[in-house]
Amino acid sequence: MARKRKMSWRLRWAAVRYRFKESLFAYPTLLMLVGVVLAVITTLIDDRIGHDADLPLTIALSSNAAMWLLSTVAGAMITTVGVVFSLTVVSLQLASDQFSPRVMRSFIRDRLSQRVIGLLVATFFYCVLILPNVSGEATDPAPQVSVTVAVILTVVTVIGILAHLDHLAHGLQVGNVARVIVDEGERIAGERESIPEGLTQADPADFHDVPDDALTIPAAINGWVTQVDIEYLFRTMAPGTTVRLETRIGAYIHTGEALLKVWPTPAEGSPDLGQAVEIADARAMLQDTDFAIRQLVDIGLRALDSDDPTTAVEITLRLGSLLRTVLITPLIPEALRDDEERVVVQPWNLSHEEFIVHGFDQLRLASREQPEVIGTLLRVLRMLADHVRDDHPELIPVLDRQSRLILESLPTDLHPEDLARLRALTSDKSDPADHSR
Repeated sequence: MARKRKMSWRLRWAAVRYRFKESLFAYPTLLMLVGVVLAVITTLIDDRIGHDADLPLTIALSSNAAMWLLSTVAGAMITTVGVVFSLTVVSLQLASDQFSPRVMRSFIRDRLSQRVIGLLVATFFYCVLILPNVSGEATDPAPQVSVTVAVILTVVTVIGILAHLDHLAHGLQVGNVARVIVDEGERIAGERESIPEGLTQADPADFHDVPDDALTIPAAINGWVTQVDIEYLFRTMAPGTTVRLETRIGAYIHTGEALLKVWPTPAEGSPDLGQAVEIADARAMLQDTDFAIRQLVDIGLRALDSDDPTTAVEITLRLGSLLRTVLITPLIPEALRDDEERVVVQPWNLSHEEFIVHGFDQLRLASREQPEVIGTLLRVLRMLADHVRDDHPELIPVLDRQSRLILESLPTDLHPEDLARLRALTSDKSDPADHSR
């Protein structure tokens, strides 16, 4: 079966932007084209005004010196590209081994790295393309505008390399890695409106039973559900039609598995409703807040497996920051209706309770032998309970359940004083900011 399938223009545009950000080829290639265009422009300017023009703020060199300079810069740039690529690959390997393979995407998306690679390639092409306009004779003047721009590009590129090295060193720190994930997760959560404009909430209980003659639209390919275009569904459906999504964002679906169910069956054949769902080879955070939680949990589990409780403590704190936003952000209702009785049902979307379970279950089970991590988990759970107490009191029992399971699974050989300290952390009388013990 073909790997490509149709998508709505909205999903396709979002996917293109997302893939562009995650490409080490696209952005550097764009900068390379800028370098090519700049070489053409400066060459035309020099040919028009003459190489011996007396221009202020430009570098006047002989053609022989300019050729030597441009050749040296071009050679240095192409060599440095290999070094920068090597550093990038090493950072990706370190991120995969130390944190999680899913965290590599944060390093690939790093815009500074892409810009430095692009600057190196652009400077190389620029110098190569203006070389034919340099005669190489010691008595002939060099094209002043072209040479001056070449020197400026070289200086900017060298500064960019230094900034890249500094950024790369800081970017490998677990705090910065987690911060980037949390920031993106909070942004994705904030972009999900509770009820899109023009739609009203319907009672999902009315659509739990799917008619036997409902039309089933299967998944065209294997992959991860990364986006759903609700507006496209409502535009494409006939009035009085109900569409039920049989999967959710962040889920993996197999070829031929039910993707959508439609009733009543359209009289004119199957509408192309499958375009409203993007299925990709790799999981992405286009609309998937749970993927941010997954990445943080993966880093915490890797730290616990490597006997690094300090990293696990920091990840737990960052996870609490993300969940503070997620748990108070309204979720899209399970069922939405428009004025023409079109209904879209999404019964499998994650709830706030499930976000809590996904955030703490694995860390709770993996940290049984790490009292400091357990203490941080209890503090974060208490903080979240206080945070949601006014707006979402129904979440407090779910958070309390996690705390109870942690306390009931404490090691039996734990010293009574340590046990008492950990039990006290569930009380609001303990210091909520004491994460150093």
